[in-house]
Amino acid sequence: MTVINGTTPVYGVIGNPVAHSLGPLMHNRAFARVGHPGVYVAFKARDIGPAMDGIRALNIQGLSVTIPYKETILPYLDQVDDAARNIGAVNTVVNDGEKLIGYNTDAYGAIKALSEKTRIKDKDVVIIGAGGAARAIGFGIIKEGGRLHVINRSIKRGEKLAEFLGASFHPPAKFNYVPCDILINTTPVGMSPDIEGMPIPQEQLNSHMLVMDIIYNPVKTRLLESAEKIGAGIIDGVPMFVYQGARQFELWTGLNAPVDLMKNVVYEALGE
Repeated sequence: MTVINGTTPVYGVIGNPVAHSLGPLMHNRAFARVGHPGVYVAFKARDIGPAMDGIRALNIQGLSVTIPYKETILPYLDQVDDAARNIGAVNTVVNDGEKLIGYNTDAYGAIKALSEKTRIKDKDVVIIGAGGAARAIGFGIIKEGGRLHVINRSIKRGEKLAEFLGASFHPPAKFNYVPCDILINTTPVGMSPDIEGMPIPQEQLNSHMLVMDIIYNPVKTRLLESAEKIGAGIIDGVPMFVYQGARQFELWTGLNAPVDLMKNVVYEALGE
């Protein structure tokens, strides 16, 4: 059991909302497993600027960054890792004692999860969404040699992301005309409590696709259920969540993350 006192290193997730996050459960169990004396909490931030002032003043040692601050946090950091700067989004902050340094582990987590199931090089990969997670995953796909296509309801945002990544853009109505070996949903459509939602109609799926949803609650979204019913391969959101979190853990502590424990903790919490 971690002894909490005046010297305990504090870490946390910053976003709005954050009450649903499984980060505290996952990271605190991981800290306990390896004997790291830290504690990880959730910070609901209504305004990123004052929140970051507080992070500095309180000497918070590390942060996970979630919706809606992955892009807007950049100006409040002292340094940003090259990959995160290229992506244009940060999901991890390390306090090295003098500087707040931003990283992006979303791309790492997504590629690690995908690579367990398929080769990415020379595959047609369709990403639904145009937010910070889509930017990170798209960057990773391009780096791995995949052919990237962006689908998004907002044409302006979708076109902007596609141009940034060197990908093609298509509105949802044109999905059937886009070649697709791997489909990745990065939107919150289908997330609890609105679990009946799907980012594309069921009839646009086919058995030759590998379908990944970065939502992890529920573990099997309606999109994944529909894909599985027609014989498509599926990847739920837990592996990406765990792998990106494991990389955060290692950046903060310098220790090897107990990945299997972290994965089991998350699945157990979700009733799997």
